[in-house]
Amino acid sequence: MLIRTMTTFECVKLLDVHRLCRLACVEGDRPYVVPIYFAHSANYLYAFSMPGKKIDLMRANPKVAVVVEDHGQGRQWKSVIVDGLYQELPDRIGSKLEREHAWSLLSKHTDWWEPGALKPVPQPLSDHSPHVFFRISIERVSGREAREEGADGTT
Repeated sequence: MLIRTMTTFECVKLLDVHRLCRLACVEGDRPYVVPIYFAHSANYLYAFSMPGKKIDLMRANPKVAVVVEDHGQGRQWKSVIVDGLYQELPDRIGSKLEREHAWSLLSKHTDWWEPGALKPVPQPLSDHSPHVFFRISIERVSGREAREEGADGTT
């Protein structure tokens, strides 16, 4: 088994083709990790959620981490870690264009709103939708890849 560090280009390429990640934020001195769907564009990961624990935690401490994994054949895998900052995209002048950009990227997929819009308890009905669009500004990206070596020593 050969494990190697991925280049920044390879990491970004993985972000471009995947949609499901694990988002880690901080609750006091403990990590809190949840799955989210995302869309990658430029130096941002765009996502959607209903208000709840992760949004409250990211509002209190915008430092987050994201893990994207790709499981290949056999024992092959790739893993990319993004360190970044949470930025909410409110529905108001100044943020509206970025919010619409997030929606346009995410809505290219039929299930873009899952799991962010699915809560285990009934949501109150109102004329106002409390959903939250946000992005993660990528500060640092790193990755590793594991490949099986061939009998002749090649990968």
